Amino acid sequence: MRKREIERFKKMLQERRTAIVNSAESMREGGIGFEQADLPDEIDLASTETDQALNLRLHDRELVLLRKIDKTLKKMDVGEFGVCEKCGEDIGVKRLEARPVAEVCIRCKEELEKRERGYAE
Repeated sequence: MRKREIERFKKMLQERRTAIVNSAESMREGGIGFEQADLPDEIDLASTETDQALNLRLHDRELVLLRKIDKTLKKMDVGEFGVCEKCGEDIGVKRLEARPVAEVCIRCKEELEKRERGYAE
């Protein structure tokens, strides 16, 4: 992969990382709690609790993505970005454009998904 392409991916990942960190900061500053006294009835309370649970799940997913972004940025620094962790082949640019934090090539990912489906059946 060319250096220009790697720099483009690096910039994209750094921007996404900044957005995730800023989102986490605003969530922490805004607080995630609520006062039951502020909610007039049980329906409002249930709706607020559901919204809060969804926001926490989304936040957890963003933290997982943040760890993957950090791992990918380290791989870029050591020259291992774009290399499949399973087979050692290059990960296609189109796959990296769709998912810059991809750890395996599309062929290996398909194999993993087939095995996962096999266990689910």
